[in-house]
Amino acid sequence: MDERDVRLLKAISDLGTGSPEQLHEETGIPISTIHYRLNNLRDEGIVENDLYDLDLEAVGLGVTVVLEVLADYSGSHESLSERLLAVEGVTEAYFTMGETDFVVVARLPESDAVERLIREFEDIDEVDRTNSTFVIRSLRDGQRPLSSYSLDTLVEMLAEE
Repeated sequence: MDERDVRLLKAISDLGTGSPEQLHEETGIPISTIHYRLNNLRDEGIVENDLYDLDLEAVGLGVTVVLEVLADYSGSHESLSERLLAVEGVTEAYFTMGETDFVVVARLPESDAVERLIREFEDIDEVDRTNSTFVIRSLRDGQRPLSSYSLDTLVEMLAEE
């Protein structure tokens, strides 16, 4: 997978479509090249079906972490929610009742990235602590996790030279 492949996968995730015309408008990659690359991504098993679901392990985001975030904040939870959602790799976040204030799901390239993720959460003043759980196997996943990353970060993490 090279930078063009990563750009295509990011555009598919952002747009929610595999339309070559729309992908061309988003990426500037020629339509014929898009067809060729999408076929190769299917052949490699990265793109799993016509809905453009991704095999996250094949893409390079095979580590899933579920985090409980316990926070001490005053006022509305929206401000803190925005900062939690801004952490790269966060694909889902829930404001919850009970001891845990937020439950966050993140997709990461490797287990070493978990430390970065937790550090970014704990650098947020209102976050008291986190409790992390590694997912052993995903039973059902319908999210489009690449949209939670910037294109530059995806290229840096996933594109081969």
